[in-house]
Amino acid sequence: MKQLSDLKGYQIFNHSAVKTCLWLKKSLRDEGVCYKQKFYGIQSHRCLQMTPALMCNQFCVHCWRPLELLKDFRGWDEPERIVDESIKAQKRLLSGFYGTKGINRKKLEEAEKPNQVAISLIGEPTLYPYLPELIECYKNRGFTTFLVTNGTNPEMLAEVNPTQLYLSLTAYSEESHLSLNRPPKSYWTRILESLKVLRDSRSRTVIRLTLIKGLNMDEKAAEGFDRLIRIAEPDYIEAKAYMFLGYSRLRLKAENMPEHADVVEFSRLLSRRGYEIVDESEQSRVCLLSL
Repeated sequence: MKQLSDLKGYQIFNHSAVKTCLWLKKSLRDEGVCYKQKFYGIQSHRCLQMTPALMCNQFCVHCWRPLELLKDFRGWDEPERIVDESIKAQKRLLSGFYGTKGINRKKLEEAEKPNQVAISLIGEPTLYPYLPELIECYKNRGFTTFLVTNGTNPEMLAEVNPTQLYLSLTAYSEESHLSLNRPPKSYWTRILESLKVLRDSRSRTVIRLTLIKGLNMDEKAAEGFDRLIRIAEPDYIEAKAYMFLGYSRLRLKAENMPEHADVVEFSRLLSRRGYEIVDESEQSRVCLLSL
């Protein structure tokens, strides 16, 4: 069983956690920015990456985070407390950068006042029962809010209204869902329902495809993803490479990680079905498509 101590670099409070991402650190050194800044205009150095639920209901083969972490906690925290503690945690994580050479001091001071939250760090955030209120609390503090979900809780998705709502897909059929997401039971019908919720959402919507070479990047997968995307009618599609990192290395091989050229080629399979590649980030191995 993995332990919370396995989460190095995380600031953990009860069932929630914060971690500074690679691109925040790169931005502070003026070495580049996250593709989300390029695609959507958020500032990488002012992005707070967090989760309100250190738990998940699936065991995806590509997940590079530790799984089966949180079993016991001290009840569900109120949304305001999570927002307060997440901002404090971000400041603690940033404090060490003041003694680091090559840091853009202006950006660092701005980073201590985050204005964007990515609710996507680890686990499945829709398992937190007060997620709609949490998103509103961040909005009331002047944050834009990006929520990433695996789509297994359509009832919760119908209640939330983030700035941007991501539904992350690795599977393109129920069979691939069972083999790639490894749920304790099939959630496929619930994922299909979430796609319909996405279609009717007031948020800006994105389908994110996590592409694993040899597993979901052939013509059959493209046809399956196309059917799912047409249900959701998202504003954007992100075709993004699986990265051979962390605990996923116990389940997959380095050759399962696509090159950016592979991602572009697969995106063109989708584009032949009516989608256009409108942007890309070679560093992150991701293409952005729009209908």
